[in-house]
Amino acid sequence: MAAAAAPDAATLRKVVDAAIKPVMARHKVPGMAVAVTVDGRAHVFNYGVASRETNKPVGEATIFELGSVSKTFTATLALYAQALGKLSLADHPGRYMAELKGRPIDEATLLELGTYTAGGLPLQFPEAVSDEARMVGYFQSWSPDAKPGTQRQYSNPSIGLLGHITGLALQRGFADVLEAELLPGLGLPHTHVRVPASAMADYAWGYNTANRPVRVNPGVFDAQAYAVKSTAADMIRFVQLNLDPSGLAPPVRSAVEATQRGHFEVGAMVQGLGWEQYSYPTSLPLLLKGNSNSVIFDANTATPIAGPLAGPRLFNKTGSTGGFGAYVAFVPEQRIGIVMLANRSYPIADRVRAAFAILSGLATPAK
Repeated sequence: MAAAAAPDAATLRKVVDAAIKPVMARHKVPGMAVAVTVDGRAHVFNYGVASRETNKPVGEATIFELGSVSKTFTATLALYAQALGKLSLADHPGRYMAELKGRPIDEATLLELGTYTAGGLPLQFPEAVSDEARMVGYFQSWSPDAKPGTQRQYSNPSIGLLGHITGLALQRGFADVLEAELLPGLGLPHTHVRVPASAMADYAWGYNTANRPVRVNPGVFDAQAYAVKSTAADMIRFVQLNLDPSGLAPPVRSAVEATQRGHFEVGAMVQGLGWEQYSYPTSLPLLLKGNSNSVIFDANTATPIAGPLAGPRLFNKTGSTGGFGAYVAFVPEQRIGIVMLANRSYPIADRVRAAFAILSGLATPAK
């Protein structure tokens, strides 16, 4: 399939404006940064303000919370550790956490933790799980609802445990190794778990349903599941690296490429590590269904995939915190991708609709 022809900046602006401005108005989104890449060229479009209190406009340096888009970095780091020979996704948690050996959670593999198929781990930890000791106790006493590898239940504790074990395997804290090793390896200088003091002035404020300024709360496995922050420029570079990782160092390249392997069919959606994917071209109804509440909050049958999937694919991931909403999607065969970062958590369906409209405007029709 031919790659998309790169439109000029004015044409791109019209396409993006037509999709984004109505969404911002409908949901009273204070500010957004939208980045697109077409045939290797990135463009960033900024809207509104990073802070209502100061009226500071969104700019190239504005940092947004990614929410669960953070999970794509957790997956990449785990696969990086595997490429270095520090862990195997076929391993079980007890190999790295002796206190979990022989417990029901130890029946799951690291791959199943990363694909939310460990057997029914919940979306969030119970409130009582407030530190590492209570986290360990939670997993020691957890009982599965299903056999590992048969049911997908989207879960922060699940992929969070994968990230935690990855840090143990690399003999560093998860956030430390992500910030000091993987993010520099990807060339993402403005992406952080912990925003440094020198960049705090660029960190946008999010706005909750009461229109109060908020930022993400710390919690167990926050870094692994939802606490990465970044700019649209950094994130579109990350998308470009997923479209073409050939310039990366071998272990990082291997990790990025491996995140695009599909592991479980969940209806029309295919669950990989970090990214979720669809056969391309896909329809808007299928994309909306794959990002619906029933897929996010409910247990769904998961069917293992034995080998590589044929044909073009669309990859995507949503993310939200109390005051931010993000969406990322890309199509390698078309060499197109989009990043949408907002300082309000507006409905996922409207993120998908807007991104689908923009990507459809960029794609080259199949011949």
